[in-house]
Amino acid sequence: MKTLLATVAILACATSLQAQAQIDYATVIHVKPNYENVEVQKYRNNCQIVDVPIYGANQASTGDTVFGALIGGALGNQVGGGKGKDAMTILGAIVGADVANKRAGQSQIIGYQQEQQCNKVRFYETQERLKNYLITYEWNGTQATSYTQNQYRVGDRITVSVSIQEY
Repeated sequence: MKTLLATVAILACATSLQAQAQIDYATVIHVKPNYENVEVQKYRNNCQIVDVPIYGANQASTGDTVFGALIGGALGNQVGGGKGKDAMTILGAIVGADVANKRAGQSQIIGYQQEQQCNKVRFYETQERLKNYLITYEWNGTQATSYTQNQYRVGDRITVSVSIQEY
């Protein structure tokens, strides 16, 4: 018996709540889209033409080698006194020619070549984006407004929940 009374009491409360709240339809009479500005990160290529050096080895000319041998031979002749004079002259000539060839083999800029170099540059762009819609609707002679993400048109019918509150 207690279970039957509890069930009836719950049904009575549920029925009285339904009588106080009902679903109905309102008509949209105005729609205003609202926008906001947002910063969007973007990238672009920044390219420019630059001069790039071209490296090459110096070639020793025959004149440089002979000149180095003569200088080395003259120095060897001055240093080598007595019996070792001829050996020092030959050794000085070899060292002088070797120095001339090493100096010639060094890398140096022999020209320039133009080349396009690009890099990615980050920038921000302001864009206008849709935030929401402010709709005005009418129900039973009463107008109200609401923000929504849905895109309604004037004349659309939307569901409204009508409730009566007792104070």
